[in-house]
Amino acid sequence: MTDLWEVIQREAIYLWYYADVQFRQIFKWWIIGMAAGSFISVFLKKYIHAAFAAMGKRKLGVLGIPIASALGIASPLCMYGTIPIAASFANGGMAQDWLGAFMMSSILLNPQLIFYSAALGTQALVVRIVSCFLMGCVAGLLLRYCFQKKPFFRFDAFEGKSHDHDTDPNLLLRYLKNLGRNIKATGPYFLIGIALSAIFQRYVPEDAMTNLFGGNEAWGVLMAATIGVPLYACGGGTIPLLQGWLANGMSLGSAASFMLTGPSTKITNLGALKIVLGVKHFIFYLIFVMGFAFATGLIINLIL
Repeated sequence: MTDLWEVIQREAIYLWYYADVQFRQIFKWWIIGMAAGSFISVFLKKYIHAAFAAMGKRKLGVLGIPIASALGIASPLCMYGTIPIAASFANGGMAQDWLGAFMMSSILLNPQLIFYSAALGTQALVVRIVSCFLMGCVAGLLLRYCFQKKPFFRFDAFEGKSHDHDTDPNLLLRYLKNLGRNIKATGPYFLIGIALSAIFQRYVPEDAMTNLFGGNEAWGVLMAATIGVPLYACGGGTIPLLQGWLANGMSLGSAASFMLTGPSTKITNLGALKIVLGVKHFIFYLIFVMGFAFATGLIINLIL
């Protein structure tokens, strides 16, 4: 019994050590991400959405797609907040290829998650931003050239609904409330991610991670794309896992694939998208997400 207790104590010390090291590395980025994300949500969100709305008055054509994708990344709203806004833009006559680019990139990335991802290193951060931007652009192009003559979205179920809780007239209080909601929403997942990463580092051999996700093999990229579906619950919670996996041999292409499929297939996002897409278009969406993530991972492994 004494030996068992000694083993438990030893393993607890190891796990605490791994968790503490990673917590110290990532915590500052988590705090910066929440502070910046809340600032953009409270002070800049209306200007971002106004810029997107103003696009509808200009004849930008296909050039509007990359602009819409960039604005989607800049938008701090979740998918349930983005869809009612997109619905209002659609009712105003905005082209659905612009809406598709905006919504796709908004699903994948936001200012808060950009700061989180800085903990993964400059190269991984650039890969994430560029791949998410391009995925939004490609989604817009597909809508432009494959669904020109028929509507792709069904926004009627979301019309008039809003998930914007920032209504306090005092901007400072509004900011603090927004920051508090961010802490409450992401904090548990962040700590769970730290704990899971410590367990992986302690009990999963580095060779196993390299064999599963490393190298330039298509299998590693496919596995990363696949596990992004069930494991992704919160962007901040996956950063500790990705940091540990990259340190243990995960290829950058596999990481990119995981970062694309994870938010795209997060259960809350899928629930909203299923409503506005319908069954047939929802299946198209899933095929596009998995195909683009897989191809992106392979390309990144070839060039980096």
